[in-house]
Amino acid sequence: MAKETTPTSEEPGKAKVGGKIILIAFIAVNMLVERALFFFLVPSAEEVAALAEARLIQNVQKSEAEAEEAASDENKPIEFELGKFGETFSPIDTEAKYTINFRLFAVIKAKDLPRMEKEMGSKSGRLRHAIRMKVRNSEISELEENQLGLLQRRILATCNHLLEDEILMAVGFTDYQVMED
Repeated sequence: MAKETTPTSEEPGKAKVGGKIILIAFIAVNMLVERALFFFLVPSAEEVAALAEARLIQNVQKSEAEAEEAASDENKPIEFELGKFGETFSPIDTEAKYTINFRLFAVIKAKDLPRMEKEMGSKSGRLRHAIRMKVRNSEISELEENQLGLLQRRILATCNHLLEDEILMAVGFTDYQVMED
């Protein structure tokens, strides 16, 4: 026959102590792992300061680049149509009649477009009259296509004089044609 063993009063106490030791060991290992992770993964104060400084420098450089880009867009030259002109006239010291047809444009900065539109709204008649007078008072040699620089400078100076500020950077002709009648 086999001898039956009955649990004694000492065995349940050993189980309680063994369970407590395992629980304490688990908590201790857990705390050690957490401390190790905190030590290796959380940056130090110097590292946090260096990261913040790097981000600040990056943001400032980005803002400066955006400001430069915006400034370059504002100063970008654009064309502004001044109108279509057609004149029939007799140049100084000649009996011949000539007809001149052209479209005139101005080069302005993009930021000046609203001001130029406002100026054209209030001074378009004076500008057109001044341009026509410059063309009529020109000699026929000045109206040839390869000699238009002098007439362009005169028109530019006259238009800038009539405008509040010197908005126009340059003027130019498109569809330029001179015909003798």
